[in-house]
Amino acid sequence: MDNTHRNILQDIARKAMIARGLEPDFSAAELNELTKITLPAIYRSEISKDLRNLLWCSIDNACSLDLDQLSYAEPLPGKKTRLLVAVADVDALVTAESGINNHACINTASVYTIAQVFPMLPDKLSASLTSLSLDSDRCSVIVDMVVCDDGAIEESSVYLATVCNHAKLEYNSIAAWIEGTGSIPSEITSINGLAENLKLQDQVAQKMKVLRHNNGALDFETDKASPVFDGDYLSEMKVDNKNRANAMIEEFMIAANGATARYLTGKKFPSLRRVVRTPKRWDRIVELASENGFSLPETADSKSLSQYIRFIKQKEPLRFTEMSINVLKLLGSGEYVAETPDSVSPGHFGLAVKDYEHSTAPNRRYPDLITQRLLKSAITGRPVPYTPQQLEEIAHHCTLKASDVRKVERQVEKSANAMLMESRIGEVFDAVVSGASPKGTWIRILHPHMEGKLIRGFIGLEVGHKIKARLTYTNVADGFIDFEKIN
Repeated sequence: MDNTHRNILQDIARKAMIARGLEPDFSAAELNELTKITLPAIYRSEISKDLRNLLWCSIDNACSLDLDQLSYAEPLPGKKTRLLVAVADVDALVTAESGINNHACINTASVYTIAQVFPMLPDKLSASLTSLSLDSDRCSVIVDMVVCDDGAIEESSVYLATVCNHAKLEYNSIAAWIEGTGSIPSEITSINGLAENLKLQDQVAQKMKVLRHNNGALDFETDKASPVFDGDYLSEMKVDNKNRANAMIEEFMIAANGATARYLTGKKFPSLRRVVRTPKRWDRIVELASENGFSLPETADSKSLSQYIRFIKQKEPLRFTEMSINVLKLLGSGEYVAETPDSVSPGHFGLAVKDYEHSTAPNRRYPDLITQRLLKSAITGRPVPYTPQQLEEIAHHCTLKASDVRKVERQVEKSANAMLMESRIGEVFDAVVSGASPKGTWIRILHPHMEGKLIRGFIGLEVGHKIKARLTYTNVADGFIDFEKIN
């Protein structure tokens, strides 16, 4: 048996997938169905536009091949900007009746574990035929928005078009160039006008971000880590820092997701919304703010919380990640809900937006594929493809499975951390309480960044309390990292 770290973690990942009711592999019938799909989809000219000549580009992780979005911007009179987001038309090849769709429906998302990626769709599709790949003509759903000088979306439309990705760009190098800490990537200099277009995109994204934050959007900073392997052996978990290129694409996706939600409502179509309700643990968030010298109202208010977040970022930047994680835990998880044209959405508390759905990653998330089918039916004048009851069932299922996907990814991450901590049993660490419930108390150590369970000394502790803790036990298979509080 191959006992390398990578192999051990892959085995843990597969077992975790199966335990959560997720399918790690495509069936023989699904793979047979895949053999019959040999070419990318092509639109009939009468239902779509030809926008291949625009300076489209993708910005994603360096290793990503499942490219869901492209972006493009152009200046308009009156200091306005036309912003276009192209989303891969996955539905053009993955029909609702297909076995491949059924697989996607079961998992509802690509599962990105440290050891292995379990794609929602076969790589032949998501990384090739339905990906907005470099120098490839592809069918797409266009979200066309006019952005005012203050960052507000003045108007928007949604339609079908054929596009071509002229530059496959990567977050870190683009951020370094935009922020002035790195040189311009050669992929940009080789295309006339692309540098100016990207600078315009960055400018409009900054305006959109400022407006959202003024409206109460929450700007968190977490310490998501990526594995560093030396061959097949894990050497460390490296913390990924969010940068300006990440933030730019995030703004565009939030805007596009809002525009598609409003488009469906305007067409009297139902939609599958992504909502984050008012936090149930607001009282503890108020206590945390008070402990840090900031007063929050007794009633949950995103604008006040946004001000507190900015306050901490300026006052104690070294503690900002810690505070972000604490507040995120207390905000609670999002969920999918089916909304009819005459109902009122709870909105997204963390993003400070009322109209929001997932529509921009159909290669990776099943709710986005459902939304795409709704959008295409609305665009082409076809009937609503799902009944209200079907949408409610899909929303409930996707909420449950999103939780399962997170737990699988988290399980493998915990196992990887346990693997790295095996040799450090008995050491004492500075820590902060990151979770406290009847199920147990969890702490996050600061150096290195990872989470474990406090098995002794947890009585009376709440999220945000700082302690010293000794590592007492690790178990790689189960992902256990246990600590005891040092009095």
